[in-house]
Amino acid sequence: MTDLLTVALVKAGRTKIRYTAEPLADDGSRVTVRAPWAADGVRDFGFVRFEPGDVFVEHFWRDRWYAVKEVRTADGVRKGWYCDITRPAVVRDGEITVEDLDLDLWVSADGSDVRRLDEDEFAASGLADRDPEAAREALAALDTLERLAKAGTLTDLLGR
Repeated sequence: MTDLLTVALVKAGRTKIRYTAEPLADDGSRVTVRAPWAADGVRDFGFVRFEPGDVFVEHFWRDRWYAVKEVRTADGVRKGWYCDITRPAVVRDGEITVEDLDLDLWVSADGSDVRRLDEDEFAASGLADRDPEAAREALAALDTLERLAKAGTLTDLLGR
């Protein structure tokens, strides 16, 4: 795998962010890429900061309702895992497209901090009314990732 891929994160029908990533693996179900922090400047969540120089190894599944992103500093120190709850990824014509469903999970590098994020945004999105099946899948995905993280087995999803 040598050609760069484009990752497009879509939310509410609009492209939230688009960036270039280096493909690392594709087993037919999961696509793994590496990309630098793609947003402008620093994003400080209080419990973690994403900043220029950070490197994300991102895992997208064609058959699962989430993406798992390992976050490291420029010098390789793991910050943790940021998990996006999404519809299954669509990979076509050099692009990975995922639809963000608002829910997220953060897992610190040592696993001591596991926190659900943006549940208020998810509730306000109206997904439960518009697409109840997708809302159920999203909540089940969040529950699964949280359970794995608290058991210390999140990285089992990633094959290591």
